[in-house]
Amino acid sequence: MSFLYPSFLWALLALAIPIIIHLFNFRKTTQVLFSNNRFLREVKDATTAKRRLKHYLILFSRLLFLFFLIITFCQPIIPAVEQLGNGRSIVLYLDNSQSMSAQTNDESKGLEMAMSFTRNIVELFPPDTRYKLITNDFSPSSNSYKTKPEILDMLTQVRLSPVSRTYKEVADRIAQDRSVRAREVFWISDLQKSTQGPMVLWDSTTKLHLVPIQFSTQSNVFVDTAHLENPFAAGGGKNVLHVKIRNDGDKDAERLNIRLTINNIQAATTSVTVPAKASAETSFDLSTSLSGLNEGKLSFNDFPIAFDNEFYMALNFTDKIRILEIRSSEPRTVVEKVFGNKEIFEFKSYVVSNFNYSLLSQADLVVINGLNSVDAPLGAALRSYLSESGSVIFFPGSMPDVVNLRGFLQLPITSAAETAAQQELDKPDFSNPFFENVFEEKSVSIAMPRAVKVLNWGNDRSAILRFKNDQPFLSRFDQRGKLYVVATALQQGQTDFFNHALFVPVMYRIASSSVKNEAKLYYTLRESFINLRADSLEGEEPLRWIGEEEIVPSQRKLNDQVIFDLPKFSLTKGFYKIVDNRDTISLLAFNLDKAESLLDQYTGSEMKRLLGGGDRVTIFDVASEDAFSNEIKERYLGTPLWKYALLLAIFFLLVEILLIRFFR
Repeated sequence: MSFLYPSFLWALLALAIPIIIHLFNFRKTTQVLFSNNRFLREVKDATTAKRRLKHYLILFSRLLFLFFLIITFCQPIIPAVEQLGNGRSIVLYLDNSQSMSAQTNDESKGLEMAMSFTRNIVELFPPDTRYKLITNDFSPSSNSYKTKPEILDMLTQVRLSPVSRTYKEVADRIAQDRSVRAREVFWISDLQKSTQGPMVLWDSTTKLHLVPIQFSTQSNVFVDTAHLENPFAAGGGKNVLHVKIRNDGDKDAERLNIRLTINNIQAATTSVTVPAKASAETSFDLSTSLSGLNEGKLSFNDFPIAFDNEFYMALNFTDKIRILEIRSSEPRTVVEKVFGNKEIFEFKSYVVSNFNYSLLSQADLVVINGLNSVDAPLGAALRSYLSESGSVIFFPGSMPDVVNLRGFLQLPITSAAETAAQQELDKPDFSNPFFENVFEEKSVSIAMPRAVKVLNWGNDRSAILRFKNDQPFLSRFDQRGKLYVVATALQQGQTDFFNHALFVPVMYRIASSSVKNEAKLYYTLRESFINLRADSLEGEEPLRWIGEEEIVPSQRKLNDQVIFDLPKFSLTKGFYKIVDNRDTISLLAFNLDKAESLLDQYTGSEMKRLLGGGDRVTIFDVASEDAFSNEIKERYLGTPLWKYALLLAIFFLLVEILLIRFFR
């Protein structure tokens, strides 16, 4: 047995006071006069013995009363099984990710149980203990140690967070504090397998106490991925939304009703059966009239796990494809005509002798039209543009300089043997991914254009278009960027390709596949930064994100690109409009990391084994608040005995009263 406050033992000196009083009272004598002293000696002996016994019993009761009263203030305890460090500094990590909304075995929410456990820790430890509360938000308030009242107040403000943290992220956050050498860390979490990530070992000065929150057996259905069949729907063309639904449970999700709403109006609905531990795919046809910024949302009912029953998508059809043409001296070419739709394309054309190389970085697609050769400075600028994932399509002149073009294109270019007669092109290979969704009807009887072959680069089995003799007409080469090479000049007399119905869809497909920094359909809250293309931004006023709350994230502007650092602790799942002054320039959709929807858990023993085991890691394998409170007391506070001491003090006080009242 030990005492929490042994300094109170000095009060035991007070036991001398009743002893002194009783000794003084023993020496006092009272003279009694009797008329007859015949029986005086016998009465005197009997009365003195009884009085002395009564005094001793009262003295003994009074001493025991004072003794146990003093011991009560010393707070005796049976020593704890484990001892906390001398620093009395406790770090509390409370996992408040969305998965903590699942139900535990006693049908309470995981976060509610975790907060009860945290509150128990704070209330049970001595008042001089200092605490640091860390949640997934990594808020600034978690940077310093707090008192018991401050921590209890912070607990009332904890809510489910859209941010999930890996084990290493939290461990690194705790390790940032070097001011306290010996730390006690209580890790209160559901120990999700999907979000733990790589494990790190703790240093020798830190003890880790795992408090697993175990859920009852539950299944969960969620949206795994979603994508558009045509990521860039030029001109509001036909498009299909493909959705992959995943079932993480042990039972089939039969006839799950999935609703698609666009701009808060139900656009479509479908029913799908998702097998257990598997996925199923479905699709939605999108309206061809969609334009501008559109909020798309998939929703379904999956009880009781509801935090991932909605999936947000930004259906943006406002970005223009930036086309840059470098031409010979012709005043206007067919390229300008095909990209003349100003609602879809931002087209600029320059004569090669009057071209500013700095414009290349702003283009999605560069069209080189009618050049017989490319001089060294322009060639170097174009090669640099290609190396930065740019896209170039090259139409040669009618009399190309083969040696010059071989160096620029970095291809085995030779002059075509037959240059006089036009040859007919072969039918497109409809199985080629390039032509996917280009033709509504795949007819083998389509009339094909003709062309004079002026360039040859050998056999290319992956060519997009070929002549009937199997020689390539249009090929794509991956040279960090995309290089498209055409075998003929885009001029009258050389080809009728530019007058053919095939020309526009081919050029549109090349342009749409060349879009750089295209806004994603959705982002996850685990991403650190995003790029946004924003043309013609004026002034230095930062862009604002307007969703449930208005946010001004950290941002950097580079030419017409804006790089945002994601403020994870401020974001929630849903939509955010990007606003410049009063103009909405884009729409972003954010969803939870899908790993958060995978509810498989580590047990405490499994987690301890992954962390290397040893005495530095302990486990609280409890399922209720009372059981946790009792185990905390037993392990770290010991068994308190002051209540028993107080009861004994009261008992001996009562004995003293009874002796005085009834012992005659």
